[in-house]
Amino acid sequence: MKKFESFILLIITSILLQQLNAQSINLRVISKSKSETFRIDSIGYNKSFSEYKSLENEILDLKKKLNKSGFIDSKLESISKQNDTLFEALFYLGNKINTIRINYSTDFNTELLNNIPHNPGENYFEVNVESLETTLTQLNRLISEKGDPFSKLQLFNIIKLNSDLIGANLEVIKNQERRIDKIIIKGYENFPKSYTKYFLKLKEGQSFRLNRIKERVELLQDLRFANKIKDPEVLFTKDSTTLYLYIDKVKTNNFDGFLGFGTNENTNKLEFDGYLDLRLINNLNFGESLNLFYKSDEIDQQTFRVDATLPFLFNSPIGLEIGLNIFRKDSTFVNVTQRANINYRINALHKIGIGINAINSSNLLDNDTSILNDYTSSYITANYNFNKPQFYDPLFPYNFWLEFSSGFGNRSNNQGEIDQSFYQLNTYKIFNLNNRNSIYTRINSAILISDDYLDNELFRFGGINSIRGFEENSIVANLYGVINTEYRYRLSNTIYVHSVLDAAYFENDLTESKEKLFGFGFGFGLLTNAGLFRLNYSSGKSENRQFRFSDSKVHISLTATF
Repeated sequence: MKKFESFILLIITSILLQQLNAQSINLRVISKSKSETFRIDSIGYNKSFSEYKSLENEILDLKKKLNKSGFIDSKLESISKQNDTLFEALFYLGNKINTIRINYSTDFNTELLNNIPHNPGENYFEVNVESLETTLTQLNRLISEKGDPFSKLQLFNIIKLNSDLIGANLEVIKNQERRIDKIIIKGYENFPKSYTKYFLKLKEGQSFRLNRIKERVELLQDLRFANKIKDPEVLFTKDSTTLYLYIDKVKTNNFDGFLGFGTNENTNKLEFDGYLDLRLINNLNFGESLNLFYKSDEIDQQTFRVDATLPFLFNSPIGLEIGLNIFRKDSTFVNVTQRANINYRINALHKIGIGINAINSSNLLDNDTSILNDYTSSYITANYNFNKPQFYDPLFPYNFWLEFSSGFGNRSNNQGEIDQSFYQLNTYKIFNLNNRNSIYTRINSAILISDDYLDNELFRFGGINSIRGFEENSIVANLYGVINTEYRYRLSNTIYVHSVLDAAYFENDLTESKEKLFGFGFGFGLLTNAGLFRLNYSSGKSENRQFRFSDSKVHISLTATF
């Protein structure tokens, strides 16, 4: 019987102990007045705990919160146990201090205070006590960005100046200024060093600024042949700072071509035309590009062009562009243009350059005429290029592109020498209305200024890359301007449809003609495994010609990346 009673007593004791252990303790914080108690409640604190140690820690945290809120004289006067589950803490708050005046030494860098209200010429600044921690954190971050990531700030000699103001001295505890001693590329080890130095503007010996480095690495999204794998990392040792960049190589070679067909106005037969555009980019891990272009038009015109771009020559910010362009107009004439250009990249988006153009034109007819004969031209050129890509969007990889060029020189032939100049503008912009809708606009214009003109030196435009609905390079002018517009609707991430609405104006002083042109149509683009497939159906009309469906053009192109 005694054993049974002992067993029952043990069970009851265990139950009581479990209930006691599971029972929480509560905290109530008060002050000597209701208004001060309300202030404490507004700051906030935890009121329920599983153990007394956690309650003590909460009271210490509350004391820190009161100090940060301006109650620097606050103190805990007592903790009393009200019953088995409730403890009451009595706080004295005192007067609230709203402002702290921070004095700094004469060698303090006052440029750090540009975003902090202060009186220039005085050796102090004042901030609200509640924002003191945020202000000091901001100052410390700015000091770190100046090359000292391990700097510390300390306030000392804290005194009360009056009932609403306290003062303190600021001490900056500096370590040795950090500089980038080594840059290591991970992932794409053959990433061009010149791009690290002049495109990202990161180099050894540079002052270490982490936020600036992160901003520079984000510029990789503006490169066609590389992108960022992850954020940069830094290894600090006692004597060195090593920066790790994580970069991946991207395939950027592309092949572009189209097939066009339409009805010949004279023979009423179906005729075909097309072109080839091959771009090889960064195959030598130098950031170089090689473009090969060939086009044969339905009106017996052939264009052959090859261009090479060599950026950052000899590990400098200077780049070189060279090109050869051959244009043949049936059996009438052939133009050979050679050009060389020296470029300077200002930053990731802007580039300027100067160069020379040399043109040699040969008349293929038996006899020269006043408007068609052999000539040579040479120009000193200047150009500016702006390029804002959006490579995250494979359908529309470029958002804004602008190129302006001009040249000043002369033309020589058997009739003598004459001064000439030209200006060209080519730009487009995509206005993204939302995720599905966008508007594409392009402006292409040029003017040749001369006392007289030859037919074989005038500009030729028209076709899929100019005003659509007209034959390729069928319009001849010494002055022209083309505006292309498209309303684009994205059906998915891989397909879109668009309208075609083009307008152009040109002047030809040889034929004394001035005319306005219009192009209308529609098209679509489809991103496939082979590349971007595009189809355009468009028809053109001029002021002096009626709109006819028989003049419509269908253009098909495929841009493949490899």
